[in-house]
Amino acid sequence: MASQAMQTQMTGIDVSGQNLANVNTQGYSRQTVDIQTSPDIATDIGMEGTGSTAVAIQQAVNSLLNTQIVTQQSSNGYWTAQQSALQSAQTSLNEFLNGTAGTSSSSSSTSDTGLSGQLTGLFNAFQAVATSPTSIADRQSLISQAQTLASTFNQVDSQLSATRTSLNTSLTNNVTSANSLLSGIAQLNGQIASAEFSGGTPNDLLDERQQDLQNLSQLTSIQTSAQANGAVDVSIGGQTLVTGDQVADTLQTYDASGNGSGQLLVQTATGGVDLTLTGGSMQGTIDARDGELAGMQNQINTLASGLITGINSNGEGGYNSGYSLTGTTGADFFTGTDASNIAVDSSLVNDPSLLQASASPTATGDGSVALQIANLASSTQASLNNETFGNYYGATVAGLGDALQTANTQVTNQTAVSNMLSTQQSTVSGVNIDQEMTNLMSFQRAYEASAQLVTTINEMMQTVNNMKTG
Repeated sequence: MASQAMQTQMTGIDVSGQNLANVNTQGYSRQTVDIQTSPDIATDIGMEGTGSTAVAIQQAVNSLLNTQIVTQQSSNGYWTAQQSALQSAQTSLNEFLNGTAGTSSSSSSTSDTGLSGQLTGLFNAFQAVATSPTSIADRQSLISQAQTLASTFNQVDSQLSATRTSLNTSLTNNVTSANSLLSGIAQLNGQIASAEFSGGTPNDLLDERQQDLQNLSQLTSIQTSAQANGAVDVSIGGQTLVTGDQVADTLQTYDASGNGSGQLLVQTATGGVDLTLTGGSMQGTIDARDGELAGMQNQINTLASGLITGINSNGEGGYNSGYSLTGTTGADFFTGTDASNIAVDSSLVNDPSLLQASASPTATGDGSVALQIANLASSTQASLNNETFGNYYGATVAGLGDALQTANTQVTNQTAVSNMLSTQQSTVSGVNIDQEMTNLMSFQRAYEASAQLVTTINEMMQTVNNMKTG
């Protein structure tokens, strides 16, 4: 009995030591030793106790709380991915966004180095030429302003395309990470099932699997189903990918556009089933790419196309109907079709006198065409939903600003919920150093007492032996 008591207390010391050693280990769940009274034995004077024994080492976990944390991870991953993508777009636009989508006024917080300020600068430059049609300096200033604007359009389109490519890369990397986690979960399932079949309690393996499930849930929403042998089956988008210790299928990306434009989505690799994801960073990345960012790039292209057509043609009074200082006419001010390739007519760069600002081939001092173009700044355009150029861009900027603000708010909210759940989990499963030190001393004293019992019995036996030999 004394020897067994010592072994029981030693087990308690080992468990407390394990807890203290893992106090800073992420995902570790505090363990406790379950000590029970050993079976009594019958004697002439009644049932006699036989001490105690350690019957199990258990985890301090709350299964419902763990499930809530897994679910919450999907929300966190979704909104964090949205926030990151929209912040990249904000940088691409070189604007500080704080507007309201759907309004008819441009955002007051736009930067002068962005498209908004440069659009205003372009029309102001046309106004200057209209005021001084023969001024080469004003003509050169207009051409330089237009080149800067065209270059900014090109850069914004290029950076938004790069952001799209970056998001596709991120999605592909997430799929690779998810496949690795699925493989790890299946492997842990096998180890856990084997340990439980042998009568063991694989607490550390259970912690590791729980951590993998949380990490996987951050990438995409998952559904789990616990099996009697301790394994957990995992499904994504209605497709079972892990069953027991086997990976039934994996994930891969595919181009849903069919034309190589890079609209990557996710499907099962072997079955080829297109998946409808409902959360996690994968879906957050997809929604940001195909939602706000795709819409914004389309709007930027629409703005550039409208500007090209508006200035070049503008009904019957466009730039290509005007005349230069040398009497030439018919050229376009802008070349290209959208934000990706808009540019200023190269002949103007070398010879500003070719700028077609006059309505007459003989009236070199006339700037009426330049004035008509300058007035486009306040004219609504049918191609821009009957908005002015500045207001249309302002609404685009404001829409992105609202989307980013929503993402920021959601990230803040979801982080608060996660912190609350983590606090609750720490209360249930976390290691309290003070408590473990108290337990350690308690087990130590009990061990010492059990050792003293062994010493006492040895002394008694020695006394009996001495009596026989005396």
